[in-house]
Amino acid sequence: MTDTGVREMAHVRAPGKINVSLAVGAVMEDGYHDVATTYQAVSLYEDIRAYHADDFSVSFTGDFDLSGIPLDASNLAIKAAQLLARTAKYRGGVRLEIQKNVPIAGGMGGGSADAAGALVACDALWGTNLGKDALLELAAQLGADVPFALMGGTAIGTGRGDRLSPVLTSHEHFEWVLVLAEYGLSTPAVYGELDAHRERHVADIKPAPQSPTVDTHVLQALRAGDPVMLADSLSNDLQAAALHLQPALVDILELGESNGALAGIVSGSGPTLAFLAQDVESAIDLQVTLSAAGHKVVRVTGPVHGARLVND
Repeated sequence: MTDTGVREMAHVRAPGKINVSLAVGAVMEDGYHDVATTYQAVSLYEDIRAYHADDFSVSFTGDFDLSGIPLDASNLAIKAAQLLARTAKYRGGVRLEIQKNVPIAGGMGGGSADAAGALVACDALWGTNLGKDALLELAAQLGADVPFALMGGTAIGTGRGDRLSPVLTSHEHFEWVLVLAEYGLSTPAVYGELDAHRERHVADIKPAPQSPTVDTHVLQALRAGDPVMLADSLSNDLQAAALHLQPALVDILELGESNGALAGIVSGSGPTLAFLAQDVESAIDLQVTLSAAGHKVVRVTGPVHGARLVND
């Protein structure tokens, strides 16, 4: 802070997410699908720093190939900042610097975390003080996963995933081991493959409902804080499509599940794989095994808070 009380910089940390369950409804006339998902925010964070500027810009650093991230007005973080500026009638701009730790196009909502972080950071930097409810309304205009990145914790998402209902969990953290791929998967491509799969097997599988629901067993496991119960309830309608597009993921799933994981699942549209472990010791052992096999591995816990200011 300066002597005048004007904040020179705002630093926000926003979490990636795992879809503990994801049920996808039938494709609708507009090409979209309703979903019923259980989000859990995990301790893999994007770091968003916002500085005063006359216009809007964004830059990225991180250990990923950043070349495919747009830096113009199509970037979701820029869209978030501009939406907040219009809503609050703020006449200045912002320079966003984002340290990426959540994989790009990895099914963990990294871009959504950037947008949520930009909303919180700009609100603090500019002193607009819109409040969480107003920021959630803006987040819902930016994308299905953005409101959850703002909220954090564990929540059910319905509709496009943006209608959120918090899920009360025990105080216990769940232990996850993530395998991060060196490549991304296009979310529209994975949904398209799911539609094609359902069309190919229309005579063999039960038609998808228009409005799916979350399995009550998932909620019971989360409320109990029981990783074994939760492992039995993990589900993802997009998993078969993601594995069809990237068959190498099958071997990694089998490796993890045969080396101590209670269960493994494709996170969202993939290709990140999330393995649920019994406890910290099991998670560390699994992390070592998967790393030794040449995979990029991160051990995280969940649930964690949503996008939040950090005092530097």
